[in-house]
Amino acid sequence: MGKLYLVPTPIGNLKDITLRALEVLESVDCILAEDTRTSGKLLKHYNIDRPMYSHHMHNEHKTVDSLVQRMQSGETMALISDAGTPAISDPGFLLTRACIQAGVDVDCLPGATAFVPALVNSGLPNDKFVFEGFLPAKKGRKTRLELLAEEVRTIILYESPYKLVKTLSQLKEYLGAERSASVSREITKLHEETIRGNLEELQQHFEKNPPKGEIVIIVGGKTDK
Repeated sequence: MGKLYLVPTPIGNLKDITLRALEVLESVDCILAEDTRTSGKLLKHYNIDRPMYSHHMHNEHKTVDSLVQRMQSGETMALISDAGTPAISDPGFLLTRACIQAGVDVDCLPGATAFVPALVNSGLPNDKFVFEGFLPAKKGRKTRLELLAEEVRTIILYESPYKLVKTLSQLKEYLGAERSASVSREITKLHEETIRGNLEELQQHFEKNPPKGEIVIIVGGKTDK
């Protein structure tokens, strides 16, 4: 029986990969990558030469069964996404579930993910929080925002730079302009920054300063005040 390794990869700074992750990537029979071009740069940087195959949201439903069968036959595989931990707003859940159901061992390594440093950097309560990932693009978005308006835990959202101002505006509408929040972008990269304030202030800031890079929004939970 083979094995599936879920291997976090750096979200920006290539030094943020663990020694264990490098050992696993060097030892497996093959590597499943969300984008082989992106991952190819990482593997080349660390002189890792293993067979690599595409595994992304557009083909994972078609390839899961055959991959599981290969692991049942003895192959070991590592799954990586473009950045961060597989299955966290990235492909990985379907293959993980299928392996578990088929009796294939799954080992998720600890490592890089964007929302943890963003949460800690925000200065907002982090003893309890809820990770929402990306809000629904259209259907269900209003319902989700209404639910989040009553959430008492700190809220974590992912967003693209092109939709940030719109999302901040909607959060302000449903949660209130004075709700404390922060926006982190380009985490671990050269132009990393975290802007803190209330939703009104953050919306105004990014209207004047259009953002670039991957975005994490942290919003304080509802309080009695």
